[in-house]
Amino acid sequence: MSKQKQVPKHIKHTARYTALELLTKIANNQAYSNVLINEAIKRHQLSDKDARLMTEIVYGTISRHLTLEYYLAPFIKKAKKVDTWVKQLLYLSMYQMLYLDKVPEYGIFNDAVTIAKAKGNPGIGKFVNGVLRNIQRHGVPSIDDIKDDVERLSIAISMPLWLTKRLIDDIGFEETKQLGESLLTPSHVSARIDTRVIARDEAINVLREEGLEVEESQISPYGVVAEKGFLASSSLFKEGRMTIQDESSMLVAPSMQINASDTVLDACAAPGGKTTHIATFLEADKGGKVISLDIHQHKIKLIESNAERLHVEDVVEAILLDAREVKNNFPDDYFDRVLIDAPCSGLGLLRRKPDIKYHKTPEDFMNLQRIQLEILESIVSKVSQCGIITYSTCTLTHEENKDVVEKFLNKHPEFELIDVSGAEELEKSYHQKQLQLYPHHYHTDGFFISCFKRKA
Repeated sequence: MSKQKQVPKHIKHTARYTALELLTKIANNQAYSNVLINEAIKRHQLSDKDARLMTEIVYGTISRHLTLEYYLAPFIKKAKKVDTWVKQLLYLSMYQMLYLDKVPEYGIFNDAVTIAKAKGNPGIGKFVNGVLRNIQRHGVPSIDDIKDDVERLSIAISMPLWLTKRLIDDIGFEETKQLGESLLTPSHVSARIDTRVIARDEAINVLREEGLEVEESQISPYGVVAEKGFLASSSLFKEGRMTIQDESSMLVAPSMQINASDTVLDACAAPGGKTTHIATFLEADKGGKVISLDIHQHKIKLIESNAERLHVEDVVEAILLDAREVKNNFPDDYFDRVLIDAPCSGLGLLRRKPDIKYHKTPEDFMNLQRIQLEILESIVSKVSQCGIITYSTCTLTHEENKDVVEKFLNKHPEFELIDVSGAEELEKSYHQKQLQLYPHHYHTDGFFISCFKRKA
């Protein structure tokens, strides 16, 4: 449509322009939103209010991309060519018009046209204004007009058609609908309390006194969930008596049935949330320790830093090592407990990282399954008699979850599936000794846990 030009600073350092910049980068380069957002807030020196608006616009526009694309299509079909950044400007403006009640339309229109003129030219400004005015006058097309049920659901929940079909095959149409709708609601921020040093009830009182709105987690006895307030600013966080962690991943350490004297392996450990939880069950004077592996040096430093902040460094040893090389670096029967929180497609994180769903392909699941089985194979001889392996992922696919477990147990009859300790009461998600949390069950991340014990 036009060549881009230098944009004035008073426009460039605004919430909507920053949102446009990030959405265009994500559309062009498949960069991940969560990384870009944090960088952009610092670079543009956005106020807290503008940072919140920008974050809401970026995540909301990405989450509902397929829906917005469907809504916009009839209004731009006569345009010869619409540049990516102009489409993103229209998407983010529509998102605000349709889904943000407290944002006045005159502000949306004014900013959109100003940005279009500054980044493009007066003609693009006129085009953007015309499209938005048309949408305001006529309203968007109804999704109900889509005749095919699956295609209609795909657009309604903004989930790629192939992935919608996959989920329907796994959990049925109605469950997929509920799952998809739940992903369009904001995520909760949750934190894990170190109950060795402060009871959860007492921690909640401290947090409330500091102005945070918090409740007990529904699924973890260690968890609190914040409806309002910044948990990382609390005294409990600063003192290392609490750490930010999703509720679902707080179920992992208890599932391992750890004894204070155990030698534990966390095979894929960074940034160390599960390592530090495991560490709270261990005692150095009884010989307990957790060895945490990662393949990046800066992540090893992150694990060590988190262990120090949470006062568990005496039982944590972080080592630079690919989990697939465990077989060559430790003696047989060395570990009493092993956690494999495996590399996965991350589809359980869609509420917090919505762009994941547009980048994955069905081939990814099988490629990841191969890596997951390689890691399991690498540690299998290192587990002591009556030792326990906990296998977990933050994804939803059978290929990476149930199928991996089935293939491993078929190949290794010396292991047997056991109950996931602590998950028995989660009736929506716990079936046949395996936990598959879907995001709509308890408004957490999607997560999978399975435990197997080496027979005596």
